Amino acid sequence: MSLTSLNQLLHLLADGEFHSGTALGHHLNMSRAAVWKQLKGVEALGVKLHRVRGRGYRIAGGLDLLDVEAIQRQLPILNPAFNVQLHMSLASTNETLMQRQHQGSIHGEVVLAEVQTSGRGRLGRQWHSPFGQNIALSLGWDFVGGATALEGLSLVVGLALKHALTDLGVGLVQLKWPNDVLVDHRKLAGILLEMRGDATGPCHVVIGIGLNVHLTEHKTIDQPWVSLKQLGYQLNRNDLVAQILLHLHHYLQRFVQYGFVTVRDEWQQCHYYQDKKVQLLLPSRIIEGVCRGVDSVGALMIEHNGAVTTYSGGEISLRPLSIPHTHPQERST
Repeated sequence: MSLTSLNQLLHLLADGEFHSGTALGHHLNMSRAAVWKQLKGVEALGVKLHRVRGRGYRIAGGLDLLDVEAIQRQLPILNPAFNVQLHMSLASTNETLMQRQHQGSIHGEVVLAEVQTSGRGRLGRQWHSPFGQNIALSLGWDFVGGATALEGLSLVVGLALKHALTDLGVGLVQLKWPNDVLVDHRKLAGILLEMRGDATGPCHVVIGIGLNVHLTEHKTIDQPWVSLKQLGYQLNRNDLVAQILLHLHHYLQRFVQYGFVTVRDEWQQCHYYQDKKVQLLLPSRIIEGVCRGVDSVGALMIEHNGAVTTYSGGEISLRPLSIPHTHPQERST
């Protein structure tokens, strides 16, 4: 993979050790002034540089950088093959891929960003991803049959993400309808689907995934959250991306062929709110009842006053009647 000067500099500093300006200039074949300019570019990405006179520059703790070649090496020959593209900084990986579909098919196209400044979540929430801390990934996929054929898709993506994490040793992963991955009732990852195309025919879907990996603090997230690092897992982000793509390929192929119904039971086994008392927040009212899982197309089923009603899509939020005051279990690796 050809690296820009900025990317080359980040890879040199990723080891967390001190590097003098002279040594950096030698490696990059540039002057000290040019190195200094590149170092300012590193800081502009939100990366904290530690300077010590006589020793040089370092990034305390180092960086776990994404690498397209390291990801591709872990992927077998697939149909479609994933075309992975990595950006240092994007406002939104989803929006970048959505714009690309005007130029041609985005089937199998993958966009990654080291930092995402204006990522979006469900119900208009913002989800900022600092440099090198999380996974901000968007995948393009083509479907036929319009919106009806996409029923349950976000749940299938959640299953793929859950099994990717489980295969890497992450335990206690559960799913929340319609698009969250939880550990101990805290959000570990979120999913955002965006569709363009014919409402009854061929359509293009961008599957956006945000996964908290190394994040330890964030002042703007307005809901309980957790990262893999806080849970005690030190996982390489390239390994995570490769496993996510492998499981997405498997579950998307299965979904296209058979629909959601064949994985319904599997999804409900991972459902955090299965048979629990919940609140369903609708635009005009709040319903309290018992969550009975989902139906054959992924619609939420709530038992209220002795009757079961299904709900799907729109401005709906699912909440427990009470949240236990516990903390994620730490584990050593």
